[in-house]
Amino acid sequence: MRAAGTVDGVNEGLFDGGLFAEPAHADAAPIAGAPLAVRMRPQHLDEVLGQQHLLGPGSPLRRLVEGSGAASVLLYGPPGTGKTTLALLISQTTGRRFEALSALSAGVKDVRAVIDIARRRLSTSGEQTVLFIDEVHRFSKTQQDALLAAVENRIVLLVGATTENPSFSVVSPLLSRSLVLALQPLSDSDIRELLVRAATDPRGLDGKYQIDDDALEHLIRVAAGDARRALTALEAAAEAATDATVTLALVEASIDQAAVRYDRAGDQHYDVISAFIKSIRGSDVDAALHYLARMITAGEDPRFIARRLVVHASEDIGMADPMALQTAVAAAQAVQLIGMPEARLALAQATIHLATAPKSGAVVAAIGAAMADISAGKAGSVPTHLRDGHYSGAARLGNAALSGHSAGSAPAAYKYPHDSPDGVLPQQYPPDELVGVDYYQPTDHGAERAIASRLDKLRRIVRGRSG
Repeated sequence: MRAAGTVDGVNEGLFDGGLFAEPAHADAAPIAGAPLAVRMRPQHLDEVLGQQHLLGPGSPLRRLVEGSGAASVLLYGPPGTGKTTLALLISQTTGRRFEALSALSAGVKDVRAVIDIARRRLSTSGEQTVLFIDEVHRFSKTQQDALLAAVENRIVLLVGATTENPSFSVVSPLLSRSLVLALQPLSDSDIRELLVRAATDPRGLDGKYQIDDDALEHLIRVAAGDARRALTALEAAAEAATDATVTLALVEASIDQAAVRYDRAGDQHYDVISAFIKSIRGSDVDAALHYLARMITAGEDPRFIARRLVVHASEDIGMADPMALQTAVAAAQAVQLIGMPEARLALAQATIHLATAPKSGAVVAAIGAAMADISAGKAGSVPTHLRDGHYSGAARLGNAALSGHSAGSAPAAYKYPHDSPDGVLPQQYPPDELVGVDYYQPTDHGAERAIASRLDKLRRIVRGRSG
């Protein structure tokens, strides 16, 4: 490995900023004046935090880093999860030459020039080149196609980093020649370990600062699983410290984000989510958005918020606005698909929809009443004409010819609703013990007003009542 420079007039090893400065070798001293995030970049695999699902014994990524793997990889994950670090480790620990391009500035000419150099290097010295491409999803199809032959023939070992799903942003031929490895945000415990390490390690703050517990917890929350963000915030707070103590006030002032008093494992977690749901139920959209912002800022699991919205859509809105459930489910899917911070928009949209929707507790009351009757033993026999007559043995049970519209069957006791012009006709559906019981009682709010009118007509027809 060597520092960034030029070979044959080609710009090599250049990253798009200080965070991507590369050390000369695995045990190199940190670059003087480099940001804390650069100085604390893991130099050995055992320093890597998180991504244990990809670094287990015998895993493709571990084999690559340890030098026994040869497949190109696409590292897909949010910022600050170690994509660049892993690319450097793949090169450092295997003795391969490291070249880097940024998709933000490199063109097809740059790609082909680096490949030509790698080809000559391989033929003359047998040294393989690791080609790291940051933001690879920003490469055009032509630029990506220029990589195919070199990747397939292993002239270069491609390590592409992307925050976008490669299935949608990388061409199929390149996907088929690479392993796609999804990195996850670091856990709170990983970020805590990283910050403590940075405070004490000679490469970092070298024990010169004491970090208050409240400041440490706030740094963990604002990091949101991003190692670079955590270290950048710590460095900013340390630079502002005057008495070798990093306090909560310093952290808040340095990153311009106030600490949110919110313990995801304590009372605040339950109090805020309760206030959130009750604000939606009470149709106070502004209060609901406040509590949503409070949870998001504090690092609450967005999947938890989405699940509560889905439940609330049926619990407190139901058929008064049937679209509310679809909006909530779509928001939950968006959280899974795109993650934070972008998913906050889908959560906000769902919150606004649910808070401003007409409210009804009729769904909860209906299923509650039905289940109460079941618990009380009101579960009589299914009427004979509703039983299944198709399965083996139905005839022995007296269920034969009960299915109405089965091919070649004679007219049966079961009456097929689609034979009626109205699509509904008189017929007993519940067990004898529950004939005439009304579980669902729609309100006159929203869409339930029209449902109530139709439901009354349906019940009169089905139960054979006139008028």
